[in-house]
Amino acid sequence: MGSGPEIEIEVAQTLGWPRAVHVDPRIGWPNVPRETLDWPSEASKLEASAKAPPAPAFRPPGPRRAQFDQDEFAAPPSEPDVKVSRETAAEPMFPAPANPRVFVVANQKGGVGKTTTAVNLAAALALGGLRVLLIDLDPQGNASTALGIDHPPGTPGTYEVLLEGAPIADHIVDSPEAAGLKVLPAAIDLAGAEIALVSIVARESRLSRALQAFLSQHEVDYVFLDCPPSLGLLTVNALVAASEILIPIQCEYYALEGVSQLMRTISLVKGELNNGLRLTTVLLTMYDARTRLAAQVADEVRQHFPAETLATVIPRSVRISEAPSYGQTVLTYHPDSAGSVSYLAAASEVATHGAKEMT
Repeated sequence: MGSGPEIEIEVAQTLGWPRAVHVDPRIGWPNVPRETLDWPSEASKLEASAKAPPAPAFRPPGPRRAQFDQDEFAAPPSEPDVKVSRETAAEPMFPAPANPRVFVVANQKGGVGKTTTAVNLAAALALGGLRVLLIDLDPQGNASTALGIDHPPGTPGTYEVLLEGAPIADHIVDSPEAAGLKVLPAAIDLAGAEIALVSIVARESRLSRALQAFLSQHEVDYVFLDCPPSLGLLTVNALVAASEILIPIQCEYYALEGVSQLMRTISLVKGELNNGLRLTTVLLTMYDARTRLAAQVADEVRQHFPAETLATVIPRSVRISEAPSYGQTVLTYHPDSAGSVSYLAAASEVATHGAKEMT
């Protein structure tokens, strides 16, 4: 009986494993069919006709995460298609209010997006042609960082206004994020203000008097007061100085408990120190459309605050988290991201609501 043609193949000395085979670079295993009878000859053919594998798409090291923005893990483009100018528009995109609107951005619970909301709304309104002042009342100074303001220890700002009675105009700084955006920075020195204010007469209204003096001499459309995650004297000063409250609510259960405690504090401040204070805006943040919990929390918030809750929700976005590390808001860091578009829409709602109240 005749034998078939012999095929010469180079075999390793140890286990008889072929050397000339095509290896999949992803898993380090020969890319061959499960049928192994004709495997040596098939492997040689694959090796001869193999092509270089395509270059993998850019992805940072670490576990894969869900995408919430389009092309979330791609490198930030140097020249995005959709651009947000840092210069104030000649004609305002958003309607200006008849009188300055002073918002306190507060929530007793930390990590709900207070500072992120304050800086991005302030930048969005300023990029829309309005004049905006942001006062950083958090000793961590995260709002100052996000708006590109250096605030090392000893930086004059909120501490001098509250403790020394310095005018706000003496310490405000222009933010590079927008031409119409000014910032009263905060340094770590502000951490001692809670104790130092205890012995001062009328300690709850120190910021209110300074802000009223500033507004009487300067034209401002919006003022945002970024508060620390507590209900101490710094937050109380902000509640007394403001006329409107903006509450960012994370779409998780614990955030609802923080709101109930904040509402009790608001009632006390409104009855004793600032009768004109009112809750006008609730913004849902860190919304994850994949979870049923986020939708349930959003529905419950809208039931409690049907008129105050904005239609726009802020999604979880890697771009929003990355922007402060570059000293920017998400509006200028990645203008075409979902977070940027959402904050622009929220700013439009806030400005439109103010224009309706004016009419």
